Amino acid sequence: MKKVLIITGIVVLVVTGALYYAQFYTKSFSPEANLDFYDGNLKVHVFYNRPSKKGRDIFGKLVPFGKVWRTGANEPTTFETNRDLKFADKELKAGKYSVWTIPGENSWQVIFNSEMPWWGVNFNAQASRDITKDAMIVEVPVVLENKLFEQFTISIEKVSDGAELIFIWDKTLVAVPFSVK
Repeated sequence: MKKVLIITGIVVLVVTGALYYAQFYTKSFSPEANLDFYDGNLKVHVFYNRPSKKGRDIFGKLVPFGKVWRTGANEPTTFETNRDLKFADKELKAGKYSVWTIPGENSWQVIFNSEMPWWGVNFNAQASRDITKDAMIVEVPVVLENKLFEQFTISIEKVSDGAELIFIWDKTLVAVPFSVK
């Protein structure tokens, strides 16, 4: 009985160690980033991982059109707000959300989901989003840029009537306008 417990303990330690190593190893290729945006009493925090282009065809190839993408690498991107926000005619309650996208050639669906899975994809390399937990989906147009952006970047920029959540990578830019409700 003692041998079984020792062997089980060793196996658990090895598996746990391998999972942590894999997590840190993948982050060396797609480092973590944190973004904080403040405007008056609004605070937005975004956490994401930043993959690089590395000569690859991104949208339509590496990130297929019409399929859910974890919007970055590794863990799902998270978006946290301390105020209720308005995206087009839709409301997003204050809270923390995972962010998923469905890229298309001309427009993207940006999805805010109330669940925060541990990793952005399951063992079948499919997005680990639970659609029953979707809090809001908004569709926005794609802007093709002349300049190439090597590393996936998320930013928030203040505009006259609110702000824009911006996703940019390769030559694709997607801006999601929002305002405080």
